[in-house]
Amino acid sequence: MTKPATALSTRGLARRVVHLATVVAVAFASSACARLATVDSNALWKIVDVRCVPSQQATGTPGQCTVVDLDKRYVVLKDILGRSQFLLMPTDRITGIESPLVVAPDARDYWSDAWDSRHYVQQAVKRALPDDQLGLEINSEYRRSQNQLHIHIDCMQREVSATLANHANDTPGRWRWDTLDGERYRIMRVSSLSGADDPFKIVARDHPDPATMATQTILVTGAGPSAARDGWLIINSGIDVEGGSGTAEGLLDHACRVADDH
Repeated sequence: MTKPATALSTRGLARRVVHLATVVAVAFASSACARLATVDSNALWKIVDVRCVPSQQATGTPGQCTVVDLDKRYVVLKDILGRSQFLLMPTDRITGIESPLVVAPDARDYWSDAWDSRHYVQQAVKRALPDDQLGLEINSEYRRSQNQLHIHIDCMQREVSATLANHANDTPGRWRWDTLDGERYRIMRVSSLSGADDPFKIVARDHPDPATMATQTILVTGAGPSAARDGWLIINSGIDVEGGSGTAEGLLDHACRVADDH
Protein backbone atom coordinates (compact mmCIF):
# COMPACT_ATOMS: atom_id res chain seq x y z
CA MET A 1 0.00 0.00 0.00
CA THR A 2 1.32 3.44 -0.85
CA LYS A 3 1.77 5.45 2.29
CA PRO A 4 -0.05 8.81 2.34
CA ALA A 5 2.32 11.77 2.18
CA THR A 6 3.07 13.42 5.50
CA ALA A 7 4.74 16.52 4.09
CA LEU A 8 4.33 18.60 0.97
CA SER A 9 6.95 20.63 -0.85
CA THR A 10 6.19 24.25 -1.63
CA ARG A 11 6.12 23.43 -5.32
CA GLY A 12 3.86 20.43 -4.78
CA LEU A 13 1.46 22.45 -2.66
CA ALA A 14 1.34 25.15 -5.31
CA ARG A 15 0.45 22.58 -7.99
CA ARG A 16 -2.35 21.18 -5.86
CA VAL A 17 -3.71 24.65 -5.12
CA VAL A 18 -3.78 25.45 -8.85
CA HIS A 19 -5.59 22.17 -9.49
CA LEU A 20 -8.09 22.93 -6.75
CA ALA A 21 -8.79 26.31 -8.30
CA THR A 22 -9.99 24.55 -11.44
CA VAL A 23 -12.49 22.43 -9.54
CA VAL A 24 -13.62 24.87 -6.88
CA ALA A 25 -16.70 25.80 -8.91
CA VAL A 26 -17.78 22.16 -8.73
CA ALA A 27 -17.11 22.12 -5.00
CA PHE A 28 -19.28 25.18 -4.56
CA ALA A 29 -22.18 23.40 -6.24
CA SER A 30 -22.32 20.90 -3.41
CA SER A 31 -21.25 23.24 -0.64
CA ALA A 32 -23.70 24.07 2.10
CA CYS A 33 -23.00 27.76 1.57
CA ALA A 34 -22.89 27.77 -2.22
CA ARG A 35 -25.67 30.25 -2.79
CA LEU A 36 -24.19 32.66 -0.26
CA ALA A 37 -20.79 32.38 -1.89
CA THR A 38 -22.10 33.50 -5.26
CA VAL A 39 -22.93 36.82 -3.61
CA ASP A 40 -20.38 37.39 -0.86
CA SER A 41 -17.78 35.13 0.74
CA ASN A 42 -18.26 37.12 3.96
CA ALA A 43 -22.03 36.61 4.03
CA LEU A 44 -21.93 34.25 7.02
CA TRP A 45 -19.85 36.68 9.03
CA LYS A 46 -22.31 39.48 8.26
CA ILE A 47 -25.20 37.30 9.46
CA VAL A 48 -23.35 36.72 12.74
CA ASP A 49 -22.05 40.23 13.27
CA VAL A 50 -24.86 42.37 11.85
CA ARG A 51 -28.00 40.33 12.45
CA CYS A 52 -27.69 37.67 15.12
CA VAL A 53 -25.40 39.14 17.79
CA PRO A 54 -26.94 42.65 17.78
CA SER A 55 -30.44 41.13 17.97
CA GLN A 56 -29.44 39.00 20.97
CA GLN A 57 -27.84 42.00 22.69
CA ALA A 58 -30.75 44.35 22.00
CA THR A 59 -33.80 42.11 22.36
CA GLY A 60 -32.65 38.83 23.90
CA THR A 61 -33.67 36.96 20.71
CA PRO A 62 -31.22 35.42 18.21
CA GLY A 63 -32.58 37.09 15.09
CA GLN A 64 -31.81 35.03 11.99
CA CYS A 65 -29.86 32.50 14.04
CA THR A 66 -31.24 29.55 15.98
CA VAL A 67 -29.27 30.45 19.09
CA VAL A 68 -26.70 33.04 20.13
CA ASP A 69 -24.52 32.25 23.13
CA LEU A 70 -22.79 35.48 24.08
CA ASP A 71 -20.90 33.89 26.98
CA LYS A 72 -19.43 31.04 24.95
CA ARG A 73 -19.09 33.31 21.90
CA TYR A 74 -20.81 31.24 19.24
CA VAL A 75 -24.01 31.13 17.23
CA VAL A 76 -25.90 28.27 15.63
CA LEU A 77 -27.58 28.93 12.28
CA LYS A 78 -29.88 26.71 10.19
CA ASP A 79 -28.13 26.30 6.86
CA ILE A 80 -29.92 27.13 3.62
CA LEU A 81 -29.11 23.67 2.24
CA GLY A 82 -30.60 20.44 3.60
CA ARG A 83 -33.43 19.50 5.88
CA SER A 84 -31.34 19.24 9.02
CA GLN A 85 -28.02 20.98 8.52
CA PHE A 86 -26.88 23.60 11.03
CA LEU A 87 -23.71 25.65 11.30
CA LEU A 88 -21.85 26.63 14.46
CA MET A 89 -19.86 29.86 14.06
CA PRO A 90 -17.80 32.00 16.43
CA THR A 91 -19.02 35.48 17.26
CA ASP A 92 -15.35 36.49 16.84
CA ARG A 93 -13.86 37.09 13.41
CA ILE A 94 -12.03 33.82 12.65
CA THR A 95 -11.56 32.93 9.00
CA GLY A 96 -11.31 29.15 9.25
CA ILE A 97 -9.26 26.06 10.05
CA GLU A 98 -6.00 27.83 9.19
CA SER A 99 -6.41 30.54 11.84
CA PRO A 100 -3.93 30.36 14.75
CA LEU A 101 -6.83 31.40 16.97
CA VAL A 102 -8.34 27.88 16.82
CA VAL A 103 -5.29 26.40 18.58
CA ALA A 104 -4.43 29.32 20.87
CA PRO A 105 -4.16 28.54 24.61
CA ASP A 106 -7.44 30.37 25.23
CA ALA A 107 -9.23 28.92 22.19
CA ARG A 108 -12.92 28.18 22.61
CA ASP A 109 -14.23 24.60 22.59
CA TYR A 110 -16.01 24.96 19.27
CA TRP A 111 -16.12 21.21 18.62
CA SER A 112 -17.64 20.46 22.02
CA ASP A 113 -20.16 23.25 21.53
CA ALA A 114 -21.01 21.96 18.05
CA TRP A 115 -21.45 18.43 19.39
CA ASP A 116 -23.75 19.70 22.13
CA SER A 117 -25.78 21.43 19.40
CA ARG A 118 -26.53 18.20 17.52
CA HIS A 119 -29.99 18.13 19.09
CA TYR A 120 -31.05 20.78 16.57
CA VAL A 121 -30.51 18.20 13.82
CA GLN A 122 -32.66 15.70 15.68
CA GLN A 123 -35.35 18.29 16.24
CA ALA A 124 -35.36 19.07 12.51
CA VAL A 125 -35.92 15.42 11.52
CA LYS A 126 -38.11 14.68 14.55
CA ARG A 127 -36.02 11.64 15.42
CA ALA A 128 -33.50 10.70 18.09
CA LEU A 129 -30.40 9.45 16.29
CA PRO A 130 -27.43 7.45 17.63
CA ASP A 131 -24.25 9.47 18.00
CA ASP A 132 -22.48 7.45 15.30
CA GLN A 133 -25.07 8.68 12.78
CA LEU A 134 -24.40 12.35 13.52
CA GLY A 135 -21.36 14.30 12.40
CA LEU A 136 -19.49 17.60 12.56
CA GLU A 137 -17.30 18.81 9.71
CA ILE A 138 -15.06 21.69 8.63
CA ASN A 139 -13.61 22.19 5.14
CA SER A 140 -10.11 23.25 4.18
CA GLU A 141 -9.47 26.81 3.06
CA TYR A 142 -9.44 25.57 -0.54
CA ARG A 143 -12.78 23.77 -0.41
CA ARG A 144 -14.94 26.27 1.42
CA SER A 145 -17.11 29.08 0.17
CA GLN A 146 -17.22 31.32 3.25
CA ASN A 147 -14.45 33.09 5.14
CA GLN A 148 -15.93 32.76 8.61
CA LEU A 149 -15.16 29.59 10.54
CA HIS A 150 -18.22 27.35 10.45
CA ILE A 151 -18.62 23.77 11.62
CA HIS A 152 -21.29 21.80 9.76
CA ILE A 153 -23.62 19.77 12.00
CA ASP A 154 -25.70 17.10 10.28
CA CYS A 155 -26.41 13.41 9.71
CA MET A 156 -23.81 10.96 8.45
CA GLN A 157 -23.96 8.99 5.22
CA ARG A 158 -25.18 5.46 6.04
CA GLU A 159 -22.34 3.77 4.16
CA VAL A 160 -19.71 5.91 5.85
CA SER A 161 -21.05 5.12 9.31
CA ALA A 162 -20.97 1.43 8.45
CA THR A 163 -17.28 1.63 7.48
CA LEU A 164 -16.39 3.69 10.53
CA ALA A 165 -17.93 1.03 12.76
CA ASN A 166 -14.73 -0.92 12.10
CA HIS A 167 -12.90 1.72 14.17
CA ALA A 168 -15.25 1.68 17.16
CA ASN A 169 -12.68 -0.15 19.29
CA ASP A 170 -9.50 1.44 17.97
CA THR A 171 -6.84 2.23 20.55
CA PRO A 172 -7.43 5.87 21.54
CA GLY A 173 -4.88 8.45 20.43
CA ARG A 174 -3.51 6.50 17.44
CA TRP A 175 -4.10 7.23 13.76
CA ARG A 176 -5.33 4.51 11.41
CA TRP A 177 -5.91 4.92 7.69
CA ASP A 178 -9.04 3.98 5.77
CA THR A 179 -10.86 4.77 2.54
CA LEU A 180 -14.19 6.57 2.89
CA ASP A 181 -16.28 7.42 -0.13
CA GLY A 182 -13.30 6.69 -2.39
CA GLU A 183 -10.82 8.99 -0.62
CA ARG A 184 -8.12 8.46 1.98
CA TYR A 185 -8.63 9.61 5.56
CA ARG A 186 -6.84 8.95 8.79
CA ILE A 187 -8.97 8.18 11.83
CA MET A 188 -8.32 8.58 15.54
CA ARG A 189 -10.55 7.56 18.41
CA VAL A 190 -10.61 9.99 21.35
CA SER A 191 -12.36 10.16 24.69
CA SER A 192 -13.28 13.87 24.57
CA LEU A 193 -13.39 16.84 22.20
CA SER A 194 -11.71 19.39 24.42
CA GLY A 195 -8.29 20.08 25.91
CA ALA A 196 -5.58 17.95 24.34
CA ASP A 197 -8.25 16.02 22.41
CA ASP A 198 -9.61 19.10 20.65
CA PRO A 199 -9.68 18.06 16.94
CA PHE A 200 -8.02 21.31 15.83
CA LYS A 201 -5.12 20.73 18.21
CA ILE A 202 -4.75 17.06 17.29
CA VAL A 203 -4.52 17.80 13.56
CA ALA A 204 -2.31 20.87 14.13
CA ARG A 205 0.31 18.72 15.86
CA ASP A 206 1.23 17.37 12.43
CA HIS A 207 0.49 20.65 10.64
CA PRO A 208 1.85 23.45 12.85
CA ASP A 209 2.25 25.87 9.92
CA PRO A 210 -1.03 27.71 9.15
CA ALA A 211 -0.28 27.25 5.44
CA THR A 212 -0.43 23.46 5.77
CA MET A 213 -3.26 23.54 8.30
CA ALA A 214 -5.21 25.41 5.63
CA THR A 215 -5.11 22.29 3.44
CA GLN A 216 -6.82 20.09 6.04
CA THR A 217 -10.40 18.93 6.58
CA ILE A 218 -11.79 17.43 9.79
CA LEU A 219 -14.91 15.41 10.55
CA VAL A 220 -16.05 14.21 13.97
CA THR A 221 -18.64 11.54 14.73
CA GLY A 222 -19.48 9.19 17.56
CA ALA A 223 -17.35 6.04 17.78
CA GLY A 224 -20.53 4.20 18.75
CA PRO A 225 -24.19 4.88 19.54
CA SER A 226 -23.25 6.77 22.71
CA ALA A 227 -20.21 9.02 22.41
CA ALA A 228 -20.22 9.57 26.18
CA ARG A 229 -19.55 5.84 26.53
CA ASP A 230 -17.84 4.93 23.23
CA GLY A 231 -15.83 8.07 22.50
CA TRP A 232 -15.53 9.97 19.24
CA LEU A 233 -13.76 9.45 15.92
CA ILE A 234 -11.71 12.27 14.43
CA ILE A 235 -11.49 11.86 10.64
CA ASN A 236 -8.81 13.91 8.88
CA SER A 237 -7.56 14.32 5.34
CA GLY A 238 -6.00 17.04 3.22
CA ILE A 239 -4.80 18.02 -0.21
CA ASP A 240 -1.30 17.01 0.94
CA VAL A 241 -2.41 13.37 1.18
CA GLU A 242 -2.12 10.97 -1.75
CA GLY A 243 -5.71 10.11 -2.61
CA GLY A 244 -6.88 12.50 0.06
CA SER A 245 -9.30 15.41 0.10
CA GLY A 246 -9.63 18.95 1.34
CA THR A 247 -13.25 18.34 2.29
CA ALA A 248 -15.08 15.71 4.30
CA GLU A 249 -18.49 17.29 3.77
CA GLY A 250 -19.42 14.50 1.37
CA LEU A 251 -19.34 12.09 4.31
CA LEU A 252 -22.34 13.95 5.72
CA ASP A 253 -25.84 13.51 4.32
CA HIS A 254 -27.71 16.78 4.03
CA ALA A 255 -30.85 14.81 3.16
CA CYS A 256 -30.46 12.89 6.46
CA ARG A 257 -31.73 9.64 5.00
CA VAL A 258 -30.74 7.77 8.18
CA ALA A 259 -33.64 9.50 9.93
CA ASP A 260 -36.06 7.75 7.58
CA ASP A 261 -34.78 4.38 8.83
CA HIS A 262 -35.95 5.01 12.40
